Amino acid sequence: MNTTVQNFFSKLYIPNISWTDIIEIIIIAVVLYNVLLWIKNNKAWAILKGIIVIILFALVAYVLNLKTILWIAGKTISVGIIALVIIFQPELRRALEQLGRKKFNIGILTLIDPRDRDKEERFSVKTADEIVDACFAMGAVKTGALIVIEQDMLLDDYEKTGIAVDAIVTSQLLINIFEHNTPLHDGAVIIRGNRVVAATCYLPLTDNVNLSKALGTRHRAGVGISEMTDSMTIIVSEETGKVSVAVGGELIHDIDADSLKNKLEYIRKKTIDVKSFKIWRGRLKHERKDI
Repeated sequence: MNTTVQNFFSKLYIPNISWTDIIEIIIIAVVLYNVLLWIKNNKAWAILKGIIVIILFALVAYVLNLKTILWIAGKTISVGIIALVIIFQPELRRALEQLGRKKFNIGILTLIDPRDRDKEERFSVKTADEIVDACFAMGAVKTGALIVIEQDMLLDDYEKTGIAVDAIVTSQLLINIFEHNTPLHDGAVIIRGNRVVAATCYLPLTDNVNLSKALGTRHRAGVGISEMTDSMTIIVSEETGKVSVAVGGELIHDIDADSLKNKLEYIRKKTIDVKSFKIWRGRLKHERKDI
């Protein structure tokens, strides 16, 4: 018995693993995880399932030796790769932008702008209170509003589409901007830190077919900017006066002042991504039960 066990282990190949191999494994795992996460959180997920179906058909053709199908598949692989790059051009560009704007932590070294190291919060409690007061004051008189709160990803491209404001956030300022028949009321307001940096900004509209047809352009623009960036968008409906929030391409419709205040408090020190937004959304439902 001992001889058999010894022979088994003597034939068993155990590679020598160095610290460089461990680093390589960690890097590859992180890259694959982020690629799969990116695919799942974009329309690439549906296309990927279609590609898997095509691969399965190709495997069947290989097993059955269907030469014509294999010849066609072989000739279209190179064309298919180019087609995928063209199809996913907006998503690939967005992914590279997000990668370039991420803050990487390596041990005690933080590779971020030195000007941001002293900032312990995105905005003050007063700013959060002013935003909440303005939103529900406008909702009470059914004044439509679209407020985008910048997080880690800079919104410079969208800021350039509007008119520079650069003023301290106050409820009076926000209400005045979105007042009917005023020069700045049409479009979105972008808030960076404690300041309104621009108004009348144009935002991309979402092409999400799952959104209710009853939602207008303002809601679709709020969801659209949340798909393109990590921003949090607050929408006040002009028709109903209800307040909604969009993050990570998802929309929470008709929230109350306490819930909005809690969510603003949450993002003061932490970025909401798509994964945490689902937990955030669940917390909102729980809060509503308690009210």
